[in-house]
Amino acid sequence: MKKMAYGGDYNPEQWESTVWNEDMKLMKQAQMNMATVNVFSWALLQRDEVTYDFSQLDEIMDMLAENGIQACLATGTAMYPAWMAKAYPDILRVDFDGRKRKYGLRHNACPNSPTYRLFAAKLVEKLANRYKSHPALAIWHVSNEYGGDCFCERCEAAFRVWLNKKYGSLEKLNEAWNTSFWSHTFYAWDEIVAPNNLSEHLGSETFTAFQGISLDYKRFNSDSLLACYQMEYDILKAYTSDVPITTNMMGAYKPLDYQKWAKFIDVISWDNYPSVDTPVSEVAMHHDLMRGLKSGQPFMLMEQTPSVTNWQPYNALKRPGVMRLQSYQAIARGADAILFFQIRRSIGACEKFHGALIDHVGHGETRVFRECASFGAELSQLGDTLLDSQVLAEVAIVFDWENWWALELSSGPSRDLSYTKEVWKYYDAFYRKQITVDFVSVDEALERYKVVVAPVLYMTKPGFAEKVKRFVERGGTFVTTFFSGIVDERDLVIRGGYPGELREILGIWVEEIDALPPGTDNEIIWPGKDRYSCSLLCDLLHPEGAEVKAVYGKDFYKGMPALTCNPFGEGKAWYVATSGDGVFLEELVATIASDVGLSSIFNGEIPAGVEATERIKEGKSYVFLLNHSTEEQSVQFCGKYLDLLTSNISTYIVLESKGVAILRKANV
Repeated sequence: MKKMAYGGDYNPEQWESTVWNEDMKLMKQAQMNMATVNVFSWALLQRDEVTYDFSQLDEIMDMLAENGIQACLATGTAMYPAWMAKAYPDILRVDFDGRKRKYGLRHNACPNSPTYRLFAAKLVEKLANRYKSHPALAIWHVSNEYGGDCFCERCEAAFRVWLNKKYGSLEKLNEAWNTSFWSHTFYAWDEIVAPNNLSEHLGSETFTAFQGISLDYKRFNSDSLLACYQMEYDILKAYTSDVPITTNMMGAYKPLDYQKWAKFIDVISWDNYPSVDTPVSEVAMHHDLMRGLKSGQPFMLMEQTPSVTNWQPYNALKRPGVMRLQSYQAIARGADAILFFQIRRSIGACEKFHGALIDHVGHGETRVFRECASFGAELSQLGDTLLDSQVLAEVAIVFDWENWWALELSSGPSRDLSYTKEVWKYYDAFYRKQITVDFVSVDEALERYKVVVAPVLYMTKPGFAEKVKRFVERGGTFVTTFFSGIVDERDLVIRGGYPGELREILGIWVEEIDALPPGTDNEIIWPGKDRYSCSLLCDLLHPEGAEVKAVYGKDFYKGMPALTCNPFGEGKAWYVATSGDGVFLEELVATIASDVGLSSIFNGEIPAGVEATERIKEGKSYVFLLNHSTEEQSVQFCGKYLDLLTSNISTYIVLESKGVAILRKANV
C-alpha cells in the first residue's frame, strides 16, 4: 500500500560493504522506504578529469531496488574533488574579507566558475543517462543545502553583466543607487566592484555605506547559485522528464530568495534542526513558510535528526516522544515525506556524533531505533490516508526575502530590528489562537484570504500597494506595522511621507520614528482592553481618516496613536505603530478574528501547550492534536471523533506529554 516516504540520508560509501546488508535489514525493520544517496560522492565517482567510476553507486542503487527502497538520488555536486581545486584554482571562493579560500569544508565552489559549471554539468549528465530507467529512482536531489557567497574577480565581472542586464545603462544604475552621494557616480561598468569588507562594508554583512549596491549583490548571489541549480535541473529533465526534482532548503534562510527558487523546483524540501529551546511556534512557522513556496503543495521534510545534532553549542538529546511529535508537526503542516539525517552514524570527521537511526553500536537495540521503528509502523498504518491532503488558511502573512535583505542592510533606525523576529511575533499570535496561516509573496493573489498581515514591509515593490488597495476595497482586512512603506524596490525612499504608497489605504502619516535602546520600553493603552508593553521602534503618526484604537502611554509622544484602523471601501486597514508584546498581539488577533469571523481549527477547547492543525482531503477533515507540554492534557470534542492512530472513537481524548492524535469525524 502506498505510504509517505520515510527514511533518510544514507552514506554507505563511508564504510565497508559488508555492513550494507545489515543496514538494509534495519531500514526495513524500521519500515523505511526511501534513502537519499550520493550527496557527497563526487570524489569517488570522478578521480580525475576523464576517469569516472560508477560501480559502487551501481551496487548501492541495485541494493536499494532489491530491498524495495526508493532512491532520492543526489547529483553529488555539493562538494567537488580536491584534484579539481588543485588543477583549477578558479573554482575556489573568495570570502567577504577578500581572502581566497583553499580546498576544504563544503559549498566552497564559486558559482560563477566556468570550471565548476563544466565539470558539474558533465557529472550530472552521466548520472542522468545512467540511472534514468533505474527501478529505485524516485526523485532527484540537486546538490545539497545551497548557500554562501563569493567575491572573486569572476563574480565581480559577472555582477557587472547582471547589472547591465537589469538596468540597461549606467545612468539608470546611478539613479537606482543614488550614487551622487559620497561621489560614487560610475562612468564605466568596470569601475563597479563587489561590495564587501574591502569596499562598501565596515566589518559586517549588514553594515554598508550603499544599501542599493549591497542589495543588488545579494540578488545577484542568489541568482548565481540558482543558475547552477537550473543548469542541473535542465539536464535532469532532458533525460527524466517524469521524475520530480528537488533541492533541500533551510527554512527562513537569509542568503537565498527561496520564493524565486521555488518556481524551478518540482517538490519543496527542507531541513529542520530546531534547538532544544526553539519555540514550537517558530518551528511551525518555518514549515508553513516552506509550504507556502508552492501555494500549499505538500513538501518533504528532507532532514531532521532522530535525536541529537553535533554542531550546536550544547547538543541535547531529543527526549522520548519528541522525534515523533516533531515529525507529526511537519505532517500536520503539509509534509508528505519524513526523512532523517542520517541512517548510520559516521565514524570520523565532524558529523560522527550527529544522531542516526543506527548508532555506532551497530544494531537496533537502542531507544532511538525503537522510536523510529515505532513511528515507521504508524506511517504504514496511515498508508495513503493523508497523502496529497491540503492545509487551508484564511489568513496570510506576507514574507519577502528582498524586503528582509533591504531592511537589515538599512543604516538605522535600530540595529536590533530583525525581520524574521517581527514576522514570528505575528505568526505566534495567530498560532496561540489556533488560527492557520499561509505565507505568501508580494506577487501572489490575496483574494482568497480574509486577513493579510505584512509585518515591517519596509520595501514596497511595484504593484503591491495597488493589490492591497483592491483587496481592502473588496472587503479584506490588511494589517501592517511600523517601518513599512518606506522605500521602493531600489531601496530609495518613497517621497511624500511615510508609509509611502500605503498612506491612503492606512489613513495615516508618520512624521518621526523613535528607536528605543535595549531595556527601554513604552506602553500601549487600548481603551476598553488593557495596557501593554512595547519596544524597539515607535512611529509618531497623525491620523488622516483612520480611527485611533490605542495610544502611547509615555514619553513626549504620550497620547499619540499607537494603533489605528482605517475603513477603506468594504474592508479595513490596521497600522501597528510599534513592536508590541505578545499579549498585545494576541488581543489584536482576537479583535480582528472576531471582526471578520475567523475561527480556530478545532471546535473543542484546546488547552495551552496543545497545537491543533488541520489537513483536508477529498472533503474530509483530519485534525492533528500535538501536545508539546510536559503534562498530560485532556481535550473535549463537540461530537464523536475517530483517532486514526488508536482507532478509538470518543468525545474526548487524553494526550500524554508529547502525545499525538489524528482525528476524523466518526461519521465521515
